[in-house]
Amino acid sequence: MDLSIIIVSYNTSDLIGTCLASVHAADDVNKEVFVVDNASTDGSADFIRKNFPSVSLIANTENRGFAAANNQVLPQCRGRYIFFLNPDTEVVSGAFGKALSYMDAMPHVGLAGTKLINPNGTLHESVSYRYPGQRYTGRELSSLKGSIACVQGSSTIVRPNVMKAVGGFDEDFFLYGEDQDLCLRIRKSGFEIGYIDSAVVVHLGGRSERQTPLSEIWQKKTSAELLFYGKHYPPESIARIRRAKLLQARLRIAVLNLTIPFLKDRAKAVEKLIKYRVTCKAMRQNYKEQRKG
Repeated sequence: MDLSIIIVSYNTSDLIGTCLASVHAADDVNKEVFVVDNASTDGSADFIRKNFPSVSLIANTENRGFAAANNQVLPQCRGRYIFFLNPDTEVVSGAFGKALSYMDAMPHVGLAGTKLINPNGTLHESVSYRYPGQRYTGRELSSLKGSIACVQGSSTIVRPNVMKAVGGFDEDFFLYGEDQDLCLRIRKSGFEIGYIDSAVVVHLGGRSERQTPLSEIWQKKTSAELLFYGKHYPPESIARIRRAKLLQARLRIAVLNLTIPFLKDRAKAVEKLIKYRVTCKAMRQNYKEQRKG
């Protein structure tokens, strides 16, 4: 078995059919496909049962989050490699085979991301060379191997022994931040993070949170960042990050409040205003919690 492909779905019945069809069309590798449905209410599980009977479906009765849902399947995987794939993607022909060839040729790479493109063919940025808040830290991450900090978790391939060694995904991360945390732990274990430019996957992006208010999305993302800081950075680094984030957010809020009344297209500016207000509130709350602790 070459690949064990894991897809975690939540209310993506209008998208996962395209994703699974592209996965099944990839006949260049010997593969098994798992879908973990996190208690979708849009008929996703029934759709998969009816249209893709060869898929191993795990239908959860509650939304366990992205990290926990992926971990559910890991003990069942028989592939030489594990491939994590989002349901709002479409695999371009040959991507799986190229990902396998890359990993076979790069034994020092523990996990690698594929190239992601938007539906219009433009590049979807998916590689980061620094972790959240890292610019405000000391040298605590200076000894890590490789130049890539992390890759977006929408389409990644990983060695099963590496996943086992690091204990899988950290289930404290419910939706956001788990890919950054996993990449950092893999690098701390001695492996590099890779990027496979030749393996291409189309990514629509953000579809599982379509019905979630923007303020709630930013609250989730900010909470995940704070969890990441607390897990990987010393208190003095977290304090620097918090001060920098607060200063930036307050300045941006002030500028936006002044300029929004004069803008023709206010929608994007209002979205940014929501983001920075959530950031301010979260950083202040984190400071209070740290003082009490």
